[in-house]
Amino acid sequence: MSKQQPTQFINPETPGYVGFANLPNQVHRKSVKKGFEFTLMVVGESGLGKSTLINSLFLTDLYPERIIPGAAEKIERTVQIEASTVEIEERGVKLRLTVVDTPGYGDAINCRDCFKTIISYIDEQFERYLHDESGLNRRHIIDNRVHCCFYFISPFGHGLKPLDVAFMKAIHNKVNIVPVIAKADTLTLKERERLKKRILDEIEEHNIKIYHLPDAESDEDEDFKEQTRLLKASIPFSVVGSNQLIEAKGKKVRGRLYPWGVVEVENPEHNDFLKLRTMLITHMQDLQEVTQDLHYENFRSERLKRGGRKVENEDMNKDQILLEKEAELRRMQEMIARMQAQMQMQMQGGDGDSGALGHHV
Repeated sequence: MSKQQPTQFINPETPGYVGFANLPNQVHRKSVKKGFEFTLMVVGESGLGKSTLINSLFLTDLYPERIIPGAAEKIERTVQIEASTVEIEERGVKLRLTVVDTPGYGDAINCRDCFKTIISYIDEQFERYLHDESGLNRRHIIDNRVHCCFYFISPFGHGLKPLDVAFMKAIHNKVNIVPVIAKADTLTLKERERLKKRILDEIEEHNIKIYHLPDAESDEDEDFKEQTRLLKASIPFSVVGSNQLIEAKGKKVRGRLYPWGVVEVENPEHNDFLKLRTMLITHMQDLQEVTQDLHYENFRSERLKRGGRKVENEDMNKDQILLEKEAELRRMQEMIARMQAQMQMQMQGGDGDSGALGHHV
């Protein structure tokens, strides 16, 4: 019986080839297997088509049971935070998308404090991530930090409202802001360009930091460079959203039907919907990196300065503050007791001196 020869390991590559050029493929496979996480926040007044646009962007229905409140309810209503998470899979790539909606924003008569709830939510996600990152089990940290904020601007005004300016200035150091002009089909092309220019001028005038797309690398192809240039020139994006399929020019398109014709959602000549979606998808990684390297690092450094070296959660901070207050109160009570004892001793000493002087006379 002949012995089977052991199989030899054959080098699949040419001589002189080490093989680390395949490392990106390993990272790609690992990333695809793990999946991706992204959190998008949408902020704007009611009736600007935020929910419709989000459903149009991701071809899904995130708000199947939404009830729209009446005017009387809106007067007393405060800003709420509604986070909807959906798992989207496309060609084997999984995306865990969380959309954070803010119903009630800008609806009240007095909007002075309407964005405190939103800021508090953004900070809470940073705080939670910092706590998980500093814990024992760091392998399965769920990233719920807000990576991007679509801020919806009304097309019916003459630029930014005071509320728009105040809100964007309050959050521009915490999240990537992408300004969006809603319901752009209510504007003519000239009105649209005029409004875009006005908004950009006001953003610059008030020193508001919006998300700026990174420049294309020199080794990128010309098509990508041109795409990046067009996306930068389109900010703020003027968009139209619709989930209805309409027949136009012999084919089914998503759009809005008017007596004078059809506005096609995915037609770049009609609005910037495709550009907005392209920006979000092609720069999703950059939005996450800016969140991690800039906004989160700023929060983390400030938090560690305030909280010392030891990272604590919110409840522990409250307990620490109470303990410090109690210790300060005890010190004050001891100080008052010492002062009272000294005053009594001085009074007793004074009485003794006056008694001695009287006896001598």
